[in-house]
Amino acid sequence: MTVPTLARHATVATPPGPFTVVVDTDAEGRDVVIAGGWTDDVADLLPVVHRSLRPAGSELVADLPVLDVVEKFFAGDVRAIDDVVVRQRSGPFLQEAWEVLRTVPAGRPDTYAAFAARCGRPAAVRAAANACARNAAALFVPCHRVLGSDGGLGGFRWGTPVKRWLLDHEAAHAPVAD
Repeated sequence: MTVPTLARHATVATPPGPFTVVVDTDAEGRDVVIAGGWTDDVADLLPVVHRSLRPAGSELVADLPVLDVVEKFFAGDVRAIDDVVVRQRSGPFLQEAWEVLRTVPAGRPDTYAAFAARCGRPAAVRAAANACARNAAALFVPCHRVLGSDGGLGGFRWGTPVKRWLLDHEAAHAPVAD
């Protein structure tokens, strides 16, 4: 069993509110995002990290390199988040669903039904919604890009006003579809 370590976190102001990101390091010493969300309280983030990845605590730092990516995203480069390394853990369906979420293009959100189909399980709409709800790495694993079957916002851990802002921002800045 791995002994939990201390992670690092930092907060940056964004148009929809303060955004905090929690990073740990991988075996090569590189930063990996384990949590992110619209809060300035890391205590809101650590409980959603899978217990096998959850650090013993997190040290507040003045800056993290990943915050440069966050700032690029909010400046209009909505693809900036695509290559950020994220670590989450759960069962096989959730693991795969989180990877699939990263393929939903900015500016072209899916419905929960379309997302379930994209995951190869078209009947698993509730499971697809659960994958969004259990996503600890908001923004980097863009669960905000999934809408209700009626086109409504559905839920979002960080509130529907944040989700609406993100969707509008991505629609305004996404590359034109081919």
